[in-house]
Order: sequence, then C-alpha cells, then structure tokens
Amino acid sequence: MPVPASFYVRYGKRWLDVAISLPLLLLTLPLLAGAAALAAAQNRGHWLFRQVRPGWHGRLFTLYKLQTMTDARDTVGQLLPDAARLPALGRWLRATSLDELPQLWNIVRGDLSLVGPRPLLPAYLPLYSPTQARRHEVRPGLTGWAQVNGRNAISWEEKFAFDVWYVDHLSWRLDMAILWRTAGCVLRGSGVAAPGQATTTAFRGTPPPPVSP
Repeated sequence: MPVPASFYVRYGKRWLDVAISLPLLLLTLPLLAGAAALAAAQNRGHWLFRQVRPGWHGRLFTLYKLQTMTDARDTVGQLLPDAARLPALGRWLRATSLDELPQLWNIVRGDLSLVGPRPLLPAYLPLYSPTQARRHEVRPGLTGWAQVNGRNAISWEEKFAFDVWYVDHLSWRLDMAILWRTAGCVLRGSGVAAPGQATTTAFRGTPPPPVSP
C-alpha cells in the first residue's frame, strides 16, 4: 500500500522536522560540544563518526554521530570486537543518546526526518525482502516505531515489520506519539543493545520458511 498523499506526508512532516530540529540543534550546541570533547579525549582526538547510509528511496547520504567506539586493534592490525572497543564512556553516550545529537544536522539538511525507520548499512539493501525494502518509501528517522518498541533488543524481522507498519500508517498523530515515547526510552536507556551483545548483531537476511515435507 503506498503512503497516503496527505498534506502532512507531502509538506507538514518536513516543516515539522525543520521547526523542531533547527532550534534544538542550536539549543544543544553546548551539550554537543561537551559530549564531543569527551569523545575526543577517549578516541585520541577523533570525535565525529561518519558513515554512508541509504536514505529515502535508497539514496546514499553521510550520517553523523559522536564516535563512541575506539579503533583498538589486535597484534595483526584487525579491529577488536565491538565489546572490546566500547568503553564505559561510549556506553554512556549511547545509553543517553547523546551520540545521536549530530544527526539533528542531518535532519536540517533533509537526509533524515525526526521520525522514520532508522537508516542502516548499504550492505543490507540486497538482503531485504520486497516487503522489508518498503522501509525506504519514507525518509529514515532519528527515532522510529521500531525504536519505541524494543530498539536493538528485538529481532531484525520484528524491527522491519514495525518499520513497514509505520510506512503504512504514517500520520501527524503517530509521529507525535513516537516522539513522546522516545523521550521515555531515552530517559530509561532501554533497548540500546541486543541481549548479550555490546551493540547489535549484523543483519544477514531473513531465512526462507521451512519447506513442508
């Protein structure tokens, strides 16, 4: 089902993004500067993480975050596992979502929306089922329906089902509800990592259903 061409979908959502994210970016600059200084102290001067992600209709853009993981490597130069490269400060930045503050600039630029499916890795694009790929029918978001329903503590299949449900039910009322619930999730620091993981596991595609004998 295509996204309904309501006034909010066509115009209001983007206006709301700019009206909220631009003042919020300016107001949080001192907080962002302090968090960036902590990240730089942890990462030998490196504080800004940049990574290419697919956005609306799969178009690539550069996502910005505070760098929470170190570049610690083993004796042969390979990066250590995530858990070994995520110190206490990095965990705290993620738990408080302070590492996401630079993405307010992505929203101002039009790469992101305040609410939408989270942008993932380009390598996942060929792994989506046709239904899962519908998550790219809207701009990706700073937060989303999957984030307030478990974030990284739920399976990939559950996340994508929430993302597609959001695409089919996008509305001003739903976005307001997600933003309200996001505030509670941030305060609780819930769902930051997958169970038993420092961050989350990689998506390797949804296995086909078993064939009946």
